[in-house]
Amino acid sequence: MKNIFFTVVQLLVVSFVFAQMPQVKVEEGILEGITLSSGVESFRGIPFAKPPVGDLRWKEPQAAEHWSGIRKADHFGYSPMQKPIYGDMRFRSPGISEDCLYLNVWRPKNLGSGKLPVLVYFYGGGFNAGDGSENRYDGESFAKEGLIVVTVNYRLGIFGFFAHPALTEESPKHASGNYGLLDQHAALVWVKKNIAAFGGDPDAVTIGGESAGSMSVSAQMTSPLSKGLFKRAIGQSGSVFNLRYGTASITEQEQQGTAFATRINAEGLDQLRKIPAAELLDKASEPGAFATRLIVDGYFLPKSPLAIFEAGEQSKVPLLAGWTSTEAPYTAYMGKLYPSPENYEKLVRAQYGVQADEVLTLYPGKTEAEVIRSATALSSDNFIVYSTWKWLDLQRRNSGQPVFVYIFGKPRPPMQPAYRDAQTGLAGGISKKSAQEAKEKSPKPLPGAFHASDIEYLLGNLQSNDVFAWTEDDYKVSKLGQRYFVNFIKTGDPNGKGLSTWPKTTAQDKRMNILNLNIEVKVSAEEFRNRYLFLDKLFVDREYKSR
Repeated sequence: MKNIFFTVVQLLVVSFVFAQMPQVKVEEGILEGITLSSGVESFRGIPFAKPPVGDLRWKEPQAAEHWSGIRKADHFGYSPMQKPIYGDMRFRSPGISEDCLYLNVWRPKNLGSGKLPVLVYFYGGGFNAGDGSENRYDGESFAKEGLIVVTVNYRLGIFGFFAHPALTEESPKHASGNYGLLDQHAALVWVKKNIAAFGGDPDAVTIGGESAGSMSVSAQMTSPLSKGLFKRAIGQSGSVFNLRYGTASITEQEQQGTAFATRINAEGLDQLRKIPAAELLDKASEPGAFATRLIVDGYFLPKSPLAIFEAGEQSKVPLLAGWTSTEAPYTAYMGKLYPSPENYEKLVRAQYGVQADEVLTLYPGKTEAEVIRSATALSSDNFIVYSTWKWLDLQRRNSGQPVFVYIFGKPRPPMQPAYRDAQTGLAGGISKKSAQEAKEKSPKPLPGAFHASDIEYLLGNLQSNDVFAWTEDDYKVSKLGQRYFVNFIKTGDPNGKGLSTWPKTTAQDKRMNILNLNIEVKVSAEEFRNRYLFLDKLFVDREYKSR
């Protein structure tokens, strides 16, 4: 009798445990996630497409296979194939693999009406690195605010952006190369079909991302394939209108693909597809072997993004986007040269030629301090600021929708003592200082928020980064940024009770209204429009010449 009693108790405990595991039925089968200590429910490693391996390497993503029974969604899927490029990327995945097309969902315990707003977020990493399992993209914080959050993996580098004449020829769409962007599109299609099962509203989807993720958002807005799959857009530092990393023509990228195949002595697609993934990654990572570019392929991007936005053919949705106050340090422009007025002027004249005088007027450098300010601005504008500005300017002029513009200015606090010998890199990574770097006494970079430093703040994940000694002010700014973002995702307007007013910008405004997000929130008309208009001439001239 005693044994029977304990057996019954054990069965009740087991039943209770299983009752705590949230289940959702999607098109492909039943998923079982996990419940976090906050009550938020998380579903990890959900396949949204077939593994792009074997014959599916360099093909448009195919619909995921169905499964029988219950699929455990309690761990993240594999990260896309990549090298460890950035020191700030910390994945929770089991490793890298070509089998990488997985997404993750977070939802609040209380689903209310069952039609919650949705955020689909694309990671950054220059289209060569990144993963949806990173702590800084975790969706728990936003889910606690009543949102459904989805992070998406997409193919990178040689696996995601390899174009070749034979690939174009075999494609039913007669296009090749934008597989990473097509992965994102496939994930959006999956969300449209399945997010209601999680309690989300398929007609209230916002897409967002930072750096390459922000470029991805602008690319999805550009593509006719993704029209109608989202209602709002958020961009953090970056767009397809980039002076350095903009789009390439299909012909240009096919030529690169042919040269790469020749370089590695691969004849035909069969041989290229049989190369082990790790070996292919190694070969593509050699200097000069392969450059990742987004491609005007005639399919995902039927023509240049500039032509599409100028014609008002992009997705006409409200856009919230901006950049950090110090996207790149002055050393990104000066290199190893000391920031003296003489060195700075020589560099500017060598780069800009007959336009150098105009550059030196817009970015003056008559003292060391002025050189540091101007070289910081010049490197930041060329790297990411101009492209984000251009995207906002085109959207507000040619969409009939408002844009909301910000500059994130909160500097990170000092690193924890354990990292005192480390330094931050251009894209937010950290690395150990060399003995020589530790001895050098170059001028300090300008204070401010560097590229990618805003992610943890604005997505509410400061506590996940143990590198920095976060303070009460950091958490204050983080909470403020989250409130603006959550309001926008829910309503298309970041404003709300208790918040400083964030004015929208429309086609009627002569200058954009910019919210400076820091400990103190300030609003101002764009201060450096003349700089962006100068860079705009360079970009537009280049784009028209390439058509």
